[in-house]
Amino acid sequence: MTDNIENNLFSDRARLKDLRVQHRDLDVAIVELSKNPTADQLRVRRLKKQKLQLRDQITRLESQMIPDLNA
Repeated sequence: MTDNIENNLFSDRARLKDLRVQHRDLDVAIVELSKNPTADQLRVRRLKKQKLQLRDQITRLESQMIPDLNA
């Protein structure tokens, strides 16, 4: 039982790290595209939406990792 909890915690932390890297990479891509006045604005909006979705996933995962103090 303890091994399963530790494995889940490790996989959650790895997933969280991966999501944060993706979020940061999208941020860099958005900044670079925004510097170009002829950049495809539809692409920029899609990247921003994807970035927000990643932020939501990160927030959900972080809240799941907080122990329930009422238990």
